[in-house]
Amino acid sequence: MTHPLPRGGTDLCRGGTHSRLNSKRLYSKVSESHSIIVSASKYDGNEHRRWSATLLRQDGPLLVLDARFDEEIHHDLLGTIAPGTISVEYYWLDRWYNVFRFSEPSGELRNHYCNVNVPPNFDGRILSYVDLDIDILVSPDFSYQVLDLEEFEQNALHYGYSDEVRLSAEHAVQELLALIASRQFPFDQ
Repeated sequence: MTHPLPRGGTDLCRGGTHSRLNSKRLYSKVSESHSIIVSASKYDGNEHRRWSATLLRQDGPLLVLDARFDEEIHHDLLGTIAPGTISVEYYWLDRWYNVFRFSEPSGELRNHYCNVNVPPNFDGRILSYVDLDIDILVSPDFSYQVLDLEEFEQNALHYGYSDEVRLSAEHAVQELLALIASRQFPFDQ
């Protein structure tokens, strides 16, 4: 499963190193919005997605970003994503998932898209995280599909995910499903 790419998104497959379990966290509040880069990598550190976004706010471990699609994207599950589609992205520096709220250029809710990942690092300019492949697609009526469980299992074997990573990913899915069912933040908007 590939993730849709907001403004400036590209598929980049380049070698690199990435801390598997993040140790650095910045919880200071951001007083004004500014442009940052979001970088999603596989467990071995190879970056597979990168895009620009605007950091709207940081409140403790929560970062809220705004990104826009510059060009039309054709996605297997999401269909055609029009230029101008809005992606409000919620990242927690202490949680094993993130949530994207996609809205049509008109502002109408398109869907939510949740990624299970190792908690991200943020240095003030680059937000980076390790994508663990499991996704949840949430329709406007709050029906949902859990995606890519087979890919998670394949990569768990290929990359040698630790028991901690496997258990944390499982807990992340359960936490997201509980948030969706109870319409809690960020599914309350």
